[in-house]
Amino acid sequence: MLRRSGKMMIVTSEPPNPRNVQWAETMAGFARDQIVRAHRTSVAALDPGDPQLIIASRRSERETQLDGSLARGATRSVGAGQRERDEEPDTYRSCFERDRDRILHSSSFRRLSGKTQVFVFPDDHMRTRLTHALEVAQVATSVARAVGLNVSLTDAIALGHDCGHGPGGHASEEALDPYVEGGFDHARWGADVSLRPLNLCMETLDGIRNHSWSRPAPLTPEGEVVSWADRIAYVCHDFEDATSARLVRATDLPGLVRDRCGESRREQLGTFIRAMIATIRDTGVIGMDLRHAEALAAFRAFNYGDIYMRDASRLQASRVVGMLRALVEHFVAHPEHLPDDEFTVDVAGSTTALTAAVGYVAGMTDRFACRSAVVLLDWPIDQLPNGIDR
Repeated sequence: MLRRSGKMMIVTSEPPNPRNVQWAETMAGFARDQIVRAHRTSVAALDPGDPQLIIASRRSERETQLDGSLARGATRSVGAGQRERDEEPDTYRSCFERDRDRILHSSSFRRLSGKTQVFVFPDDHMRTRLTHALEVAQVATSVARAVGLNVSLTDAIALGHDCGHGPGGHASEEALDPYVEGGFDHARWGADVSLRPLNLCMETLDGIRNHSWSRPAPLTPEGEVVSWADRIAYVCHDFEDATSARLVRATDLPGLVRDRCGESRREQLGTFIRAMIATIRDTGVIGMDLRHAEALAAFRAFNYGDIYMRDASRLQASRVVGMLRALVEHFVAHPEHLPDDEFTVDVAGSTTALTAAVGYVAGMTDRFACRSAVVLLDWPIDQLPNGIDR
């Protein structure tokens, strides 16, 4: 045993772990013919003379090729896209591919992993806002790809559509309503506040801003597809989560829903996706035939009555509202507790302080909001939200 700089060092004669040695040997990759490969046995290669390889590596040529594969009425990718601040086009990515990547790497998107979908502090296999966004993207791109729409734009809207959500599910909108002119709407907040620094394309922001059915219709067919995909995804997966939590049983679904869509999430999603594709293919309208739309509406109504609006759900919602409003009021009165790297507020109680407080609280994850309430407000732990909410 040796002592150096006040720290203990233990010297052993044990041989290194073979797996660690193997991993260490891959540190620099494997060089062959002046090119480094990831695997010692790599053989994968493309033909450098293939014209398709050249086209694929040039954004403008790929845009032209994509244009020929899209249906009439689909949104085209052109140059850098329509943005609030002008940018140079990316060398390789289309404007909507670029938007999708920016959303994926944003802090607003990452924080969705800690925000309520239905269950506050969900079990390991239950959805969060992040996994919800991923499932919406899967549903939306499945439809968009099948009917010749712009898949990259669809994916970007779907991934970003809930980035404006506050902690604690939809109860956060009620909590923050009094502090925002016109009320707090997660769709508008996401496009106009949370994601605005990313300088996204107008079409992407429009789809995010208007994905809720209570909002004006999106300007693009891709945005309309995401509106449907959002509802399809949450109706199906929220029911599956509630079934896992033993709040409801598959057999509790109305007969109309079970007969037309099945009892499992896989059956239900497949049914609704195929119904949308068939409707768009046959009519050109972004929608769903009456038979399946009735089933989706009945499914959603069942979820509202038996899951979202249960007494336990309303209790959790009231706890969220009380806690978030108390946090906003605290930061308005004590702007010095806001992070300096995000907010600069000099006057407590000012309009600037209120704007900063709402922005900060709206961006919190569930756990951070609860922790802040306990630390800053001495909030009783037994009054924290810890159950079901939507």
